[in-house]
Amino acid sequence: MSSEDLHEPADVLRPETVDRHRAVVSLKEELDAVDWYDQRIDATSDPELAEILRHNRDEEKEHASMLLEWLRRHDPSLDGHLRTYLFTDTPIEEKAEATGAGPAPRTGLDIGSLRNKEEL
Repeated sequence: MSSEDLHEPADVLRPETVDRHRAVVSLKEELDAVDWYDQRIDATSDPELAEILRHNRDEEKEHASMLLEWLRRHDPSLDGHLRTYLFTDTPIEEKAEATGAGPAPRTGLDIGSLRNKEEL
């Protein structure tokens, strides 16, 4: 793995952190590919090519979904947020207002709001 993709030296990172980084980078690449295929589908005037591109784009969506599920299983906070926002009919902003930061499990330090109490 290229260290230039990492923000910190690889030798100071836990293996779990490096694996999550790999998954995040791969997820970004899959989502970029979905976007590129969408643009190519719009740009082509050939219906047969458009159908092939749609097929390829949908495979990238499958790959992205698999990576997102792997990340969810390895990150309790992400799991909590996904459980709050995905597969619901409630407007997204309503969910955010009702839950605040979401039902993510506490994982340690809770420093509260960083805003001055008088600003609230």
